[in-house]
Amino acid sequence: MNRRPSPLDNDQCRSCSSFSDYIKATKKKKDAENGITGAVTGDSGNSNNSGYTRRRSDCPLDKDELGNKSWGLLHTMAANYPVQPSQAQKTDMKTFFNVFAKFYPCHYCAEDLREELKIDPPKVDSQEALSQWLCRLHNKVNVKIGKEVFDCSKVNERWRDGWLDGSCDY
Repeated sequence: MNRRPSPLDNDQCRSCSSFSDYIKATKKKKDAENGITGAVTGDSGNSNNSGYTRRRSDCPLDKDELGNKSWGLLHTMAANYPVQPSQAQKTDMKTFFNVFAKFYPCHYCAEDLREELKIDPPKVDSQEALSQWLCRLHNKVNVKIGKEVFDCSKVNERWRDGWLDGSCDY
């Protein structure tokens, strides 16, 4: 199968970089090929003088989109995990996280997750235990990437029940 070479083939995969990182790397490579040096500028979300246009909505997920959607899936799974899981469900959930960490498309993220799972394995004794464990894990990642931490006391409100102000009600 032929595919168009990516400017990141020798640096990072698409799943390991954000769209803005991708645009900067592409521009940097193009500028280097044209003998241009200096800082990369421009808004990657809009058309700019360099000829780059807004990213299509049906492109492969970048690191940021993949992370956001993955966390959404994981938190929703934890929110719907049984209050009193069977032994088989506990085993399956632990297995799921270990397999997820093996196949996650961003290899840097996957390696980090595998290390975290060794230090603090999934807490699968109940819905509350799993949701709280996942929230703490997510917050560890948020700290590493410079994002705000989430108040884990609100995890079920966020991912299962909806906000108390009714803003999620239909």
